[in-house]
This record gives sequence, structure tokens and C-alpha cells, in this order.
Amino acid sequence: MKKTISILSCLFFIGILSVQSQSIFGKWKTIDDETGNEKSIVEIYQKDGKAYAKIVELLENGKEDKVCEECKGAKKNKPIKGMEIINGLSKDGNEWNDAKILDPKTGKEYKCYITLEGDNKLKVRGYVGFALLGRTQYWHKFEQ
Repeated sequence: MKKTISILSCLFFIGILSVQSQSIFGKWKTIDDETGNEKSIVEIYQKDGKAYAKIVELLENGKEDKVCEECKGAKKNKPIKGMEIINGLSKDGNEWNDAKILDPKTGKEYKCYITLEGDNKLKVRGYVGFALLGRTQYWHKFEQ
């Protein structure tokens, strides 16, 4: 009985440590959900307790220097590479939310939330109004 309790305790603490070691921060490869092609490398970083994301590399041939023609305001006609596309997600349990995500293809901004789905997969949901009205992408951890 004591062995069983010891083993279960060890497994419990190992599980807690592995969940804590997982993070949304780092570089992620985005996939075009219409074509299935690799689109970009996005870096998610933390600043002042919030999460932000910027495009650090465009992977589509011939589009490495593309600008955001459809963007509004200060981002209009600015290079997509280096552009911040998520602005200040707040952690809420296992989810990061309460921010906007920019789609550089259309120039539109959407509410968004992010959840980690294992060590190497990130669920990114952009939506209008309610989370039911939107689109989900899965980003994959980028290892250089």
C-alpha cells in the first residue's frame, strides 16, 4: 500500500512539473488552413505579464518582403515580417485571451484566444463577437 501511494505521488508531481514546463512562448510555425502550406514563423513573447506575437519569417516563396496592403492605420503598407499580430493576451487558467489577432492577408483584426495542446501544438482561435463565430488554426513548435 505504501509503495502504491509513493508511486502515485511521484506520478502526480511529475505530471504537474511537465504541465508547468509547457509554454506558449517561443517560435511557432503557422500553416495556411486553406492550402495546408507553411506560411510563417511567429514568435510569442512576454512583456509586462502579457503575451504578444510577431512574425519573424515569411516562408512562402516570393513573399518574403510582402507588405500589409490591406492593413489599416500605422500598419498599412508596412512589412509583414517583424509585424506584431497579437497584442497583449492575458493568462486565464490554461488559456490566454482578451486580445486581438491581425490577419495580414485581409488586414482585419479579430478577438482571439490561445491554448496549448501538448508540447508542440498551439490552438489559435480568432473570432468575431462570440468564440463560436470564428476560425481555428493550429501552430506547431518551431525547432531550428
